[in-house]
Amino acid sequence: MTPPLSRTSAHATPGKLRVSELLFEVPKDYTNPERGTIQLFARSVGRHEKPAAVPTEEDRRKRAQKPWFVYLQGGPGFGCAAPQNAPITNFILDKGYQLLYLDQRGTGLSSPITAATLALQGDAHRQADYLKLFRADSIVKDCEAIRKTLTLEYPAELKKWSIFGQSFGGFCVLTYLSFHPQGLREAFTSGGLAPIGRTPDQVYKATYQKVIERNKAYYLKYPEDVEAVQSLCFHIKSKSGVPLPSGGVLTVRGLLTLGRNFGVHGGLDFVHDLILRAKIDLAQFQFISRPTLAAIERALTFDDNVIYAILHEAIYCQGVSSNWSADRVGRSFREFQWLTGSPQSASAVRDGPLFFSGEMIYPFLFDVFPELQKIGPAADIVAKFGDWPDLYDEWQLARNQVTLYAATYIDDMYVDYGLAQETVKLVQNCRQVITNTMYHDAIRSKTDDVLEALFALRDDSID
Repeated sequence: MTPPLSRTSAHATPGKLRVSELLFEVPKDYTNPERGTIQLFARSVGRHEKPAAVPTEEDRRKRAQKPWFVYLQGGPGFGCAAPQNAPITNFILDKGYQLLYLDQRGTGLSSPITAATLALQGDAHRQADYLKLFRADSIVKDCEAIRKTLTLEYPAELKKWSIFGQSFGGFCVLTYLSFHPQGLREAFTSGGLAPIGRTPDQVYKATYQKVIERNKAYYLKYPEDVEAVQSLCFHIKSKSGVPLPSGGVLTVRGLLTLGRNFGVHGGLDFVHDLILRAKIDLAQFQFISRPTLAAIERALTFDDNVIYAILHEAIYCQGVSSNWSADRVGRSFREFQWLTGSPQSASAVRDGPLFFSGEMIYPFLFDVFPELQKIGPAADIVAKFGDWPDLYDEWQLARNQVTLYAATYIDDMYVDYGLAQETVKLVQNCRQVITNTMYHDAIRSKTDDVLEALFALRDDSID
């Protein structure tokens, strides 16, 4: 691990933040450092202070050495927002921390994985071998390497840091607690209690049930969309797919993956708006306009976040292959029989409401989006790979001494509540805020509510 390659400070508004952009060089493969390095990007954030008197060097050093609070984004495959746009920034800074927003390896500006950058690795097998290095185990090792670098000259009581994981970031927190708890002072998760010990098939059997519930809620709120979705699917089927602005193809099955939005605040309304736009276009013009197609495409494509599409099932794998689990499990549900047959087949369109899928990745997505098409062979190799190392140490978690504060959502469509409670039983010193008034993205939609509840739990101030 080398020191930061560069550090560029800038003052951002609003909020008078002091933001430093950091680059780090870390091993590509921690089990074989000879394979070379990759570059990581992070932003450190503190308050921009203007003291009344000129500070001494010792004053500057002490002000700079506040306890670190690290944010790990959900995903996998998404970088962090700029600090001034991240909802937790001001709340956490007001608690006396300095923040580190880390773009996890392969995301954001951290050696991003795209079809083009992946092609640099060679053929599909080499690409798949490279992709295997981008799971939570490697992400946590990156965090530890960065922690040791940033706190090298810190006093002993400040060398440990606090960590917050949203969704997949919470999965990384549990990996951190499993293998490197000595680096942590405290840990927080939001919708991030991974289903430890469960196979991908078991995970999807549970999450499909919640997706069915959300579909029923959607059609209860928008009963007119039963016919609107059917009509839109018949239109797409009659055209054998509709070309999308960036070169992809809108198929019936592709459209029905819009339900991944059902698990967030406002998600039902978001999907309805897209269906309404298409419905009005068809009524006026007998075709779907480019702006509507562009909006649908933005909601569907993973071309700018290919890690999500490739590794989404792998985040559940320990010693087993996923083998396109969501696709196989989904076909066992009557509500998702549209997964069978070709993308525009008659079996995809039937009487009654068509149910949308949720946070599931299917192999057919690699046939209809340009960037995913290029990496389809590597994705198939990853899906069939079974020799995944463990992501969690249940023995260590049962003896965990770092308190974990978890915000858990009963109506979470992405991280099943029942499986999350099984995980809680495996982790010593786990304390929860449990609510049925928030959805999975509450850290963005109801930021203060989530953070105030978690810190009240930490500070024992609930009474």
